[in-house]
Amino acid sequence: MSETIFSRIIRGEIPSHKVYEDDKVFAFLDIGPLSQGHTLVIPKEPAATLDQLSDESSAAIGRILPRICRAVMKATGAASFNVLQNNGKDAHQVVMHVHFHIIPKFGPRGLEIDWNPGPFDHAAGAELARKIAAAV
Repeated sequence: MSETIFSRIIRGEIPSHKVYEDDKVFAFLDIGPLSQGHTLVIPKEPAATLDQLSDESSAAIGRILPRICRAVMKATGAASFNVLQNNGKDAHQVVMHVHFHIIPKFGPRGLEIDWNPGPFDHAAGAELARKIAAAV
């Protein structure tokens, strides 16, 4: 994986407003926030997308992510929040290092989503579910 701004933040070469750090995970405030308290949670392991991340680093993020969400909610007073994680340029990923956004929601401030669901074909869905299960 190529060098990213997050690699430099982890190493302390670029200052950040750190909210959490352990041997596997680093969390800090986003400097381009969608709302007050917008926090990024990243693995220290260099992986561009979630499917490239090791089970160990994934487990470390899974263990701490709810705790950081609770802390963001408590500190900001927000009643709702989004957790967003993008993988690849077509999925709107800008920094090619795995990262989770915790975005508090304050009325119109925060993440806005235009959800356009499509139709579902049950026969095709059954076949796709079988393929995915076999790949797991």
